[in-house]
Amino acid sequence: MKSQTIQPSELILTPEGKIYHLDLAPSQLAPTIITVGDPGRVEMVSKYFDTVETTAQHREFKTHTGIYKGKRISVISTGIGPDNIDIVFNELDALVNIDFEKRQVNRKLTSLDIIRIGTSGGLTPEIEVDSFVVSALGIGLDNVMHYYDKTDKIFNRDFAQSFIDHTQWNPDNSVPYAVEADKGLLKKLSSGKTIQGITITNVGFYGPQGRVLRAKLKDENLNEKLTSFRYKRKKITNLEMETATMYGMAKLLGHRAVSMNAIVANRASGSFSENASKTIDALIQYTLEKIAK
Repeated sequence: MKSQTIQPSELILTPEGKIYHLDLAPSQLAPTIITVGDPGRVEMVSKYFDTVETTAQHREFKTHTGIYKGKRISVISTGIGPDNIDIVFNELDALVNIDFEKRQVNRKLTSLDIIRIGTSGGLTPEIEVDSFVVSALGIGLDNVMHYYDKTDKIFNRDFAQSFIDHTQWNPDNSVPYAVEADKGLLKKLSSGKTIQGITITNVGFYGPQGRVLRAKLKDENLNEKLTSFRYKRKKITNLEMETATMYGMAKLLGHRAVSMNAIVANRASGSFSENASKTIDALIQYTLEKIAK
């Protein structure tokens, strides 16, 4: 069966034939990808590469592709939030699974390994500042995944429903969903130096994460509900803005993903890392070593 041609308005390419937002050609992407939020953090990763072959940037999307201990890796900044994850993951998939000249999906599909290195806030006292959390599962409070079909096979419905019931979830909000990390990458990136946890992904930094400056919250007890939630003795460890959407998009498109979180704040104690940059750098080095093995 002949693949359907994708129209220029749907698959947007630059005059040079590169994918629009990432400004990359297929040959410039490695099969192993590290994502970071901050474009400035790309160099924090690539400075450890033995060689850098590609540099590109368009808006907040910055890429360095190079070699680390014999392994080809791309590090890409996604910016903040689930909406940007939607852009990045669709374009990463297009780079390996769509023929740009024919504008058709390849008959043989390629799976990428995608590892997020990001910062996060711990929700319980035992998740100490400067620790590393590997997300075994993400709970998405965004609405990105609800625009896609065939999510029944990738969502953990029982987990999500238990969360909805416990939090007395406001029906005006997006319906929470739960997605697991890739088991192979989770095992590869875990060790005695990490904590396997459950990560909440929300759509904003202030109100959606329970922070109050001047605007009042509709549910002032949301964070307390998050910390008291249990599912088969498992509890939520941390809160951020990308992981669940990453896991959902990766599974939907046939890729493997895991999220590595540097805990730079603890919401329960009100503490913040005295040297967040040092903690992030330590997580970068740890992750690179695990990837290279």
